[in-house]
Amino acid sequence: MSDAFEARGELSPAMNPEQPQTPVDASAFAALGLAPELVSAVADLGYSQPTAVQARVIPLASPAASGGRYADLMVSSQTGSGKTAAFLLPVLHTLLGQQAERAAAERAERERQAAEALARGETPAKAPKRKDPTNPRHFKAATPGALVLCPTRELAQQVAHDAIELVRHCRGLRIA
Repeated sequence: MSDAFEARGELSPAMNPEQPQTPVDASAFAALGLAPELVSAVADLGYSQPTAVQARVIPLASPAASGGRYADLMVSSQTGSGKTAAFLLPVLHTLLGQQAERAAAERAERERQAAEALARGETPAKAPKRKDPTNPRHFKAATPGALVLCPTRELAQQVAHDAIELVRHCRGLRIA
């Protein structure tokens, strides 16, 4: 998933230029309940099956598994066993879910206002256009959705690189 995986000799088939590129079936990751955008990113990285750590941790880390609450997990495993993706995938999945909930709430509010306007005999307001983000008046500062603490700068860079690769197909998520 990252340069660190390559350095350990765990180069995925999708990243190896010597092997022919074939589509990867990442349905095992989809079976874990991950968002389609994340499953696509995992498939692009060449992974078809979750590691043992990922298969055990991802379902436990999702809020649905613990009755809507977030569970604290402590995972210890060998280097290269997929711990980074095991915690990043549920976090990113949760952020995508929150993003979808906000969009649905905004859409429902617009539809409610349109229904009220029609009930009053008025013309409903049009859906707002996408604002030009280069205009300073339309700038909206990013707000952090998750904070990942790492003991070293090198590990922080590795985790950030892996997160960037995983949000490749996600709109509205940035890694800093």
